[in-house]
Amino acid sequence: MKLGWIEEAEQRSSSSTSSSLMSSSSSSSSSWLSGIVLGRSFNPKTNSAADQIAANRPRSGSLKNQLHGSLFKYGSKPAQVAFKTGDFKQQVIFVGGLTDGLLATEYLVPLSIALENEKWSLVQTLLTSSYIGYGTSSLKQDSMELDQLIGYLINKENSEGVVLLGHSTGCQIIVHYMRTNAACSRAVRAAILQAPVSDREYRATLPETAEMIDLAATMISEGRAMDLLPREANPDAPITAYRYHSLCAYMGDDDMFSSDLSDDQLRLRLGHMSNTPCQVIFSMADEYVPEYVDKAALVERLCKAMGGADKVEIEYGNHSLSNRVEEAVQAIIDFVKREGPKGWDDPWS
Repeated sequence: MKLGWIEEAEQRSSSSTSSSLMSSSSSSSSSWLSGIVLGRSFNPKTNSAADQIAANRPRSGSLKNQLHGSLFKYGSKPAQVAFKTGDFKQQVIFVGGLTDGLLATEYLVPLSIALENEKWSLVQTLLTSSYIGYGTSSLKQDSMELDQLIGYLINKENSEGVVLLGHSTGCQIIVHYMRTNAACSRAVRAAILQAPVSDREYRATLPETAEMIDLAATMISEGRAMDLLPREANPDAPITAYRYHSLCAYMGDDDMFSSDLSDDQLRLRLGHMSNTPCQVIFSMADEYVPEYVDKAALVERLCKAMGGADKVEIEYGNHSLSNRVEEAVQAIIDFVKREGPKGWDDPWS
């Protein structure tokens, strides 16, 4: 979810049914590398993901947004909690956007069902920046915590590899993480960016933004980058001068998907993703993309900057794809099956 849409988040929160979280004990700790055993057989299902979703819809009387799985802590901070459905050694990790938490998008429940049919687990992670924590966090902090989560899956769950699935600003977290070359990033087999759109371009449509960018820049120059801006800068959550500038300023740390960036600037920001199989899922009716932006041209440029990422354009899709759930799940499942273990190199060799 993009910055400034707290009303939508509140509506979603009030209408969503809470998930059923069943804790299960983790497997005994193993060494960092010993849990990686690649190359197991992979048998794609003959049915489409849409057929699988229909066949596994919740039965009458059950809760629409109910998932059964394991809730676990992967780090020492209170917010570092994740929820895993399916008990498999390959995981898709969902990384949400601003204000997101568990069950952030409507496609997660059917995606979990479809992934289980393919012998994959879905892991939904909470970071320190989840919910209203994004304003006092950073991409650097998010990346450190994401690395901790992958390390936990390797050491405690004997993970054979993960696929990262980012929604909205979660796409920026994934791009930044893959640039760090952290040790656990070698376990990332592929990345999916769903709704990689510009916070800066959206915020530029709001009247207070220009003044607040100037204030944030002044505070940063005075050594007060981690001080909070006035409430009017971001009414839905406290936000530091640094994070506001990162999200809203030209070439800020979060500015990765803006349509006015040159091809060279996009390659500078995204080019390292060419080392990882990538998919871009772009909603052609994304409400967070200003009307003046040519969406088709933008997604083409983003994929090119990433070295030829797989492109999926979902016609009439909104930002969270709540109106195109089955198309979203089908695209993700198709990509995971196509770019699956048989096509991945052993990162430990």
